[in-house]
Amino acid sequence: MSWSGWGDPAKARELPEPVRALLHDLLGVRAPGTPAAALEEIALPAVALAEPLLGALAEVVGEANVLTGHEARVRHTRGKSTPDLLRMRAGDGSAAPDAVVLPGSHDEVAELLRLCSRERVAVVPFGGGTSVVGGLAADRAGFAGVIALDLGRLDRLRSVDEESMIAEFEPGVRAPDAERLLSVRGLTLGHFPQSFEYATLGGFAAARSSGQASAGYGRFDDMVAGLTLATPAGILELGRAPKSAAGPDLRQLVLGSEGAFGVITSLRLRVRRAPRERRYEGWRFASFQEGSAAVRALAQEGPVPTVLRLSDETETMIGLAKPEEIGSGGSGGCLLIAGYEGERVGSRHAAASAVLARAGGEPLGAEPGEAWEHGRFSAPYLRDSLLAAGATVETLETAGFWANLPRLYDAVRLALLGALGSPLVMCHISHVYETGASLYFTVVTPQDGDPVAQWERAKAAVNAAIVAAGGTITHHHGVGRDHLDAYASEIGPVGAGVLRAVKAELDPAGILNPGVLVPRG
Repeated sequence: MSWSGWGDPAKARELPEPVRALLHDLLGVRAPGTPAAALEEIALPAVALAEPLLGALAEVVGEANVLTGHEARVRHTRGKSTPDLLRMRAGDGSAAPDAVVLPGSHDEVAELLRLCSRERVAVVPFGGGTSVVGGLAADRAGFAGVIALDLGRLDRLRSVDEESMIAEFEPGVRAPDAERLLSVRGLTLGHFPQSFEYATLGGFAAARSSGQASAGYGRFDDMVAGLTLATPAGILELGRAPKSAAGPDLRQLVLGSEGAFGVITSLRLRVRRAPRERRYEGWRFASFQEGSAAVRALAQEGPVPTVLRLSDETETMIGLAKPEEIGSGGSGGCLLIAGYEGERVGSRHAAASAVLARAGGEPLGAEPGEAWEHGRFSAPYLRDSLLAAGATVETLETAGFWANLPRLYDAVRLALLGALGSPLVMCHISHVYETGASLYFTVVTPQDGDPVAQWERAKAAVNAAIVAAGGTITHHHGVGRDHLDAYASEIGPVGAGVLRAVKAELDPAGILNPGVLVPRG
């Protein structure tokens, strides 16, 4: 993973000159006045951990697995949100951990948490480093130092129960490796978020990830049959049956907990048979409203495709949705992508196509769907190129019930327009349910003199608008630090008190990812 951008540096791409000219003419984007900082130019704070503490950490995991070098600390600084990357491009490594610690077993994780709790060392669990909500920058105040607890050595497939269709993984397994390990047995998780190439299974669980094929396979939290959580207070072993009436489901306290309550050291995940057939295609709808009604009809009446997403007019026009492939010589409208995976997709495809046609859809054939499938993980690379060209590009998402979705859509767009002037705002519906769906926005605007502060103002306005419009502050990106105040408003004072009580019970010294997820008292 690139330390200052997304993914494989070899896949980075320069913007063509016509695109640069279009950005300048359409939005007023100008190239930054100073070049991005090189890795060796990133300014890091001095290591705050005393030598005896570093030695104690090394006694647990081995000296080779406690890293304090410049590059290791830079690579574990922040996540991959646009503000995170803008700060790194400016040479600001102020949020760097003092050390990167790599445990090799559950027992080592548990011992590290006991040690850090006793010595008041803040611990930031680190998987793929793909957080886009400020989830990897701990509060330092009151702590002897901060470590990044990199779970990359916990990367094994422990067992597969093909009778129950459950596979047990360690948390540091990256998603492509999980699929490779399962494919040998003809199995799959079916979880393919945009972070797929770099994120880990533990990170998926900790952030309640939702993949691009969630309509067919479900969200990642739907896949978690059981897990093991190491906490400073002890060990939680959760999930011993498919369903249970034995009180509240405590797995739900861990799923989405973002490392604030403990460290996931084992995951027991539902798996599926790998599909023998895949079919992706495009449909055109005259308007976002008309397309939304079609998506809702599929979600409520079925059959639901494995992949189902609808771009609004702007996203379709700009090209994220391949506008050149829309219609026979026509333009405009909205592009819907439908994908079908399974043993025999013909009947499901035919029935869903009938619903889309009755709702006013125009079939576009396989080419738009296949183009989306081949480029489904490439958007973050484009984001990096746009940042380098002088544009601020960021994504944000929410979800709501069908009846409220138009209000939520308008509220977010108006908040962005009010905060940024005349940005380019694109949106698509994805992750559909019988009762509602998510809205995923992409925003492009010229960078001003302080692009981090510029985006923070816009983000605050959007967060307030989402809460006021009755949406959730996040559908799958998580809370982190960026959504903390809005999350507190969403769950109210009683809900915030429940989270603080859980934190106090499992992490009495407050060392786990301080400042993330749990609203302040």
